Amino acid sequence: MKKRGNFLFIEKQDDVYTISLTPELQDDIGTVGFVEFSTGDTIQAEEPILNLEASKTVLEINTPLTGKVVERNEAAVKEPSLLNSAKREENWIVKLTDVDEAAFNKLEEA
Repeated sequence: MKKRGNFLFIEKQDDVYTISLTPELQDDIGTVGFVEFSTGDTIQAEEPILNLEASKTVLEINTPLTGKVVERNEAAVKEPSLLNSAKREENWIVKLTDVDEAAFNKLEEA
């Protein structure tokens, strides 16, 4: 199941919620040249999960959900342009667990 929030896609598979940039946001920011992930194992809704510098902007990306960070796309640190990819397996930001199902269900359908 896929939802939208904060110009991000949130895709649920089993108990893992994968957050990635929407194509619209990718177009708006341009080519990503630098990324820095927030630290910490848990994150609250509307807290930053990523800071990025792109050809058109410098942006702080905030999560629409509260959860436990189980994985970050560390490959994007070495190759930031992966976040511009159309491929789901390349353009994700973080993966969360322990997300409130009701909060996820309140998000807009993708």
